[in-house]
Amino acid sequence: MMKVRLSCNYRSAIAWACLAISAGSLAAEPPAPVQINVVAINDLHGYLEPNPQDYAGAQGATRLTYGGIATLGAMLDELRTQDPDLLFIGAGDLIGGSPAISALWADEPVLEALNAMGMIVSASGNHELDAGKAEFLRQIHGGCESTRPEKACTFRGDYPGSGFPYIASNLIDTTTGERLLPAYHIQQVKGVKIAFVGAVPRNMEKVVSASAFAGLKATDEAQAINDVIPELKAKGVNAIIAVMHQGGDTVEPFDTQDCSQLSGAVVDVAKRLDPAVDAVISGHSHASYQCKVGDLSITQAGKYGHFLTQLKLQVTPGTHHVTNITARNIPADPQNYLPNAKLTSLLEEVRQRSGEKLLEPIGRISTAELDRKENAAGETTLGNLVTDAQLAMTQAFNTQIAFLNLGGLRSDLIQPADSDLTYEQLFAVQPFNNPLVVQELTGKQITELLNLQWNRGSFNPLQVSKGFHYEWDGSRPVGSRVVEGSVRLHGKPVEPLTHYRVVSNLFLADGGGGLATFKEGRRRQDTGISDLEALVAYVRQNHERGIAIGQRSEPRISMTP
Repeated sequence: MMKVRLSCNYRSAIAWACLAISAGSLAAEPPAPVQINVVAINDLHGYLEPNPQDYAGAQGATRLTYGGIATLGAMLDELRTQDPDLLFIGAGDLIGGSPAISALWADEPVLEALNAMGMIVSASGNHELDAGKAEFLRQIHGGCESTRPEKACTFRGDYPGSGFPYIASNLIDTTTGERLLPAYHIQQVKGVKIAFVGAVPRNMEKVVSASAFAGLKATDEAQAINDVIPELKAKGVNAIIAVMHQGGDTVEPFDTQDCSQLSGAVVDVAKRLDPAVDAVISGHSHASYQCKVGDLSITQAGKYGHFLTQLKLQVTPGTHHVTNITARNIPADPQNYLPNAKLTSLLEEVRQRSGEKLLEPIGRISTAELDRKENAAGETTLGNLVTDAQLAMTQAFNTQIAFLNLGGLRSDLIQPADSDLTYEQLFAVQPFNNPLVVQELTGKQITELLNLQWNRGSFNPLQVSKGFHYEWDGSRPVGSRVVEGSVRLHGKPVEPLTHYRVVSNLFLADGGGGLATFKEGRRRQDTGISDLEALVAYVRQNHERGIAIGQRSEPRISMTP
């Protein structure tokens, strides 16, 4: 038998070949996925302090006092003990429409607080633009050159900026034709790239005053998000999350996991998104949900800092592959957390410096509640107060009727009857300092205006001042629900061709809320008075006359039985 001897070099070659095959086998194994934690907040609206709200949870409805920056900071501290690399983001309206304690300082303490919490990025909402694009850009980038010099840089002498970027893929500067803000933000963590793509509501011109939105336009959310997907893929991102200030609602309790009855604008957008989008973090509608539209997870964390949304994703390095997406809304219950010391100190500083102005008594309230709850006809007790204030405080302009959108009322007046009302409480009702505008509308235009209240698929009732009355019939077609001959001023029919002096806030005067007829008025005048100034002056004037606000008035809006 012949024996074959292998040379040393031959044996080495076989060994190296075996090693190469073994190494190739190992290289073929996919990398293990990593867990990414995203924590989101939306619609904070400058609420630095805990605040009450009714919530319908799995155990039924209850009034809860949640939120506050000290609690939110403590929640993030606790979550970071589980994952130091969590990503804290915002979904818009973090500022704007804020309580006085924030708005007195141009919301700069709010942005300071969010920066201290480690926010990495936020989508823009509509309220970020309440004071216009120049002021919003100042709030992002810093500086003191402001359209609100009485507020800007008064909390910190040299305001440094937000400390985190804002994004919006569909917000266009019409002067340049370019996006006002970056479309997206990519964060690298745990060896993977997470892309956040921002979007504002496409109907921004209806939810921001025309003067504040001048020089801007908003495009379709889904199209704008989809347009940047190829760019993100080229950059090798491993996960894509749409962060849009567009929302919906559901009848299901806020703690329902994977709720299935979500409705609203966000659903339409979600259905048109590129399949490469792995999840949607939403805002705008002030609802709390963790829902599914098809296989797409969509979340929202309520409002005013009442919740934080935690989104967990398993992301595979080296590819765009996301699995095991879970979400939960965590209540920001101050009783469950030891307050964050740094944010507690910031809050105390803001309170101390704001206190003298905020706690000033302005007048008294005679009833326990003046609120935004609509009766069957669409009238509210708080709306009656504010429209009466606007009418009374603009009599120098010979006004006859005041109109108000419910969205302009941001807080109720609920406290013991026959008690003091402070500047802070009135500011919470009208925080925008929206200018009041007087113009003339014909009786025909007023009737057309009232018929537009149903033009967006639901009833959005205008609040009206005392002396004005009309009746509507819900069985009639949209566009003709106001009963003929029912529109009256001081008991007399409003004449179609007669011009009436009407006062409203600037948002309505510019045709906001889909009420385009407002833009048809003639002899338009800026009163130089804001809605807040009118309310404060009215309450103070009544107090000086010995009158507490809250007296019942005759019905202003009637509904045909």
